[in-house]
Formats: sequence, C-alpha cells, structure tokens
Amino acid sequence: MDLKQHIRSIPDFPKPGILFYDISTLLAHPQAWRTTIEQLAEAVSPHRPDLLVGIESRGFLVAAPLAFAIGSGFAMVRKKGKLPGKTVRYSYDLEYGTDTIEIQEDAISPGQRVVVIDDLLATGGTMQAAVELVRRQGGAAVAGACIIELAFLNGRDRVAVPVSSMVSYNS
Repeated sequence: MDLKQHIRSIPDFPKPGILFYDISTLLAHPQAWRTTIEQLAEAVSPHRPDLLVGIESRGFLVAAPLAFAIGSGFAMVRKKGKLPGKTVRYSYDLEYGTDTIEIQEDAISPGQRVVVIDDLLATGGTMQAAVELVRRQGGAAVAGACIIELAFLNGRDRVAVPVSSMVSYNS
C-alpha cells in the first residue's frame, strides 16, 4: 500500500510558504492506518524497546497504538507545564529561539531501551531533544521512528540514533 496516497498536503499552513503534511486522512482510513502501524512495528521491533516515547501531540497518536502492537510501554514527552507530577525538563535551540520539553520524572527506568516516536521528522531538533531527555533519565535511547520524513531538511543527521520513516518527501 502506498501510504503517501493517504497523506493530505495542505499549502500555506500554519503560515504562508509552508506545505503541511496532514495525517488525519491516514488515520481515517482503517487499512492504511493498520498498515502504517504494522510497518512501524516491523521497523521498531528489532531495537527491542521496553518503552516508546511519543512526542506531543501527533506522536502520541502513533506511539500509543504502536506500543500496544509490539507489547512495550508508552510515555509522553510534552511541552513545559503540560504533565502532572514531578517532571524533568530539557531546553533546546530552535532556528529562532528555544523550546522546552518535559517527561514525568518516573517515566523511564535506568537502562530501559527506548525508541522515540513522532508523526513527522523535519529538522530533527525535537526528536534529538527527546533522545537527550531519555538519556538524562538513564534510558538507553536506541532509535527513532516516524511516519513522515522531510528528507530535504536532513533532520536525521541531527538525531544521534538510527531513524526509520515510512514515507519520505524529497522536496
């Protein structure tokens, strides 16, 4: 199945000049969504993850069913101030400014094998920040995975673990 046929492109969203790749059409197609999760499971399973860490917010939509499919745990990485209880923060540089992500303090046990999941890999900054956050909590970040990769932005070069993508756009 060609998953690209189930991903809608929306020009000028969220601002002029940006081409947004919308996975809501993929999520709405049961067989395409099932195929996506099956392909991700095939890509992620060789890394033997104990835990999948999903990046807010569409990464949750991918990581939770994937964790269920492969029998691993699931934890959330969110923007600052969105998680209850004690959290650990990691700030990182963006093209213009900084951003901060958090994970609950007890979400990762030392030595756990962790794969970081998001819906889309663009510049790699957020995925690499999540990898660093996992490592600071004692987890072994072993891989990253996503549905869509914007290969022309070379984001995988910024991520310190192997990254698998199901669909790649080169322009």
